[in-house]
This record gives sequence, C-alpha cells and structure tokens, in this order.
Amino acid sequence: MSEIKPVFLPERRRFALDDDGKLIDEAHYRDFEGSDGVERIFFHTTVDEEYGGQGLASVMVKYALENTIASGAKIVAVCPYVKAYVAKHSDYDAHLVEPTKAHLGILPRD
Repeated sequence: MSEIKPVFLPERRRFALDDDGKLIDEAHYRDFEGSDGVERIFFHTTVDEEYGGQGLASVMVKYALENTIASGAKIVAVCPYVKAYVAKHSDYDAHLVEPTKAHLGILPRD
C-alpha cells in the first residue's frame, strides 16, 4: 500500500494529497493582499470519490492551514468544508479573516 501524503502546489495554487503520483484531494486557494499581509482564500475542495470516507480531506485541510499559518498568511474560509473544519478547531480562530466582497471578487467564476 502506498503512502498518501499532503503536498503544496503553489504553481497550481492548491494543496493536495498525493497517492504515489496521483492527486486524490485538492484544496484550491487564491492569495489576496490584505491590509496586514497575505490572506489565503480557500474556496473549493475536491475529494476523489474512490478515497471518500477515510478522513483524508481533513488531513489535507489541516496541512493546508498549518502551511498557510507558517507562511505568515491569514486564512479566509469560503469553501464549506474548510469553514466547517475551522469551526470545529478553535485554535485557528486567531488566524481567520472574514470573507469580504473584495475576497470573493478575485475567485474564479467556473
């Protein structure tokens, strides 16, 4: 059995889980230049159905949030999954920024 590991793909503006070269979950983001620095907007999370129900999305989201905080950026949770995750983990509260129209305005429309 291969090891599934979280990866950061800044050139694609996403975090993902890699299963031996196959990306199985992805958390899409855009960086926004806020008044106090970068605010990373998480707006869409996808999970490969074949891997559903194993808690892997939470592994990826935790990795993405920890990486974001370590980089000095704030978290803007727009994606319903990320919003639910941070709502359950109050240790992220100090790193959250409420989404604004300016945040939403830079997101892809597709």
